[in-house]
Amino acid sequence: MPNDELSGRGVRIAIVPDSFKGSLSALEVATAMARGVQQASRAGDLDIRLSPLADGGEGTLDALLDAWGERARTVRTTDALGRPATARFGLSPSGTGVIEAAEANGLPQVSDTELLPLTACSRGVGTIAATLIEQGATEIILCIGGSATTDGGIGLLSALGARFLDADGEPLPPGGGALASLERIDLGGLDPRARAVTWRVACDVTNPLVGPHGAAAIFGPQKGATADDVAVLDAGLARLADVVARETGQDLRDRPGMGAAGGIALTLQAFLGAELVAGSALVAQTLGLREILDGVDLVLTGEGRFDEQSLHGKVVDAVAAHAPAGVPVVVIAGEVMVSPEDMWAHGVTTALAAARGPRTLADLTRTTADDITYSAAVITRLLGL
Repeated sequence: MPNDELSGRGVRIAIVPDSFKGSLSALEVATAMARGVQQASRAGDLDIRLSPLADGGEGTLDALLDAWGERARTVRTTDALGRPATARFGLSPSGTGVIEAAEANGLPQVSDTELLPLTACSRGVGTIAATLIEQGATEIILCIGGSATTDGGIGLLSALGARFLDADGEPLPPGGGALASLERIDLGGLDPRARAVTWRVACDVTNPLVGPHGAAAIFGPQKGATADDVAVLDAGLARLADVVARETGQDLRDRPGMGAAGGIALTLQAFLGAELVAGSALVAQTLGLREILDGVDLVLTGEGRFDEQSLHGKVVDAVAAHAPAGVPVVVIAGEVMVSPEDMWAHGVTTALAAARGPRTLADLTRTTADDITYSAAVITRLLGL
């Protein structure tokens, strides 16, 4: 856009990237882009809007904290194996809390020992949620990726006061391996504040709860489950779905997304009314992405690898969907694997690979910020902003 068209109001640029995983956080990427824009722009009045984004997975907590201007809070909890752990969480001034479930039940937290797929438990996630509720949260955003558990969320609900009982009225031991013995769910002790909170679950998979495409069959092996373990876990989740259906009238086993994170969404939706939302859309809505992009002259976004998945529910997809008509949307990425035709079909104007010339991965990691700055400067000067 020629500068004379911008006279009288300055240049407005929105910088809304995801992280470059393994290299830079979303905030660091945004800062590097802004530096390039400032170096290259000839505009006397430059309005740069920085809003680091995430897709509901790793990095969502940090992206929201950056946007809110808040620091992470911590709580003593337990990991998927029941060992003491410390987890971070966030709370906005307006009462929106955010949890990355993997802070408590994630695979990285148990990578130092043997995986125990039948007894791994999500109770630690419930401890974080209980703390948020104690601290005044009225809404909880739960990011559920990367879990080491396949317990249908019974650990989480147990931490909030629910009881999952066998035929003798005894509480089930931790983990999905015990679910086949479930007979009754007692919600008498469930914290009523947990029901009053609005729950939104960031979920980017569509797998059902059980069956060949379910939680145990698809995700169990990466959590250490053998073929026999998968059969036990799948049968247990089916039993959980049976009991939930009997007690609530809702048979959720085939609903898309119920297989995410070991079935954790099943009990959240059945008993707490949780809404499953695509992660990038959830973050975009929470941060007011449409308002951030309103009236801008250029949108810069990006991620480490721009590929076909980026155009289906990831940050770039959300940014392009929320951008005003006619405004250039430019992607800066470590690697570009999308054809121009596919970009255009999804509202992306163009994409640049940040790497300048052949280099080793170690070299690229060290120079990522400088490469992003250079690319942003090139784009700014090319568009005459």
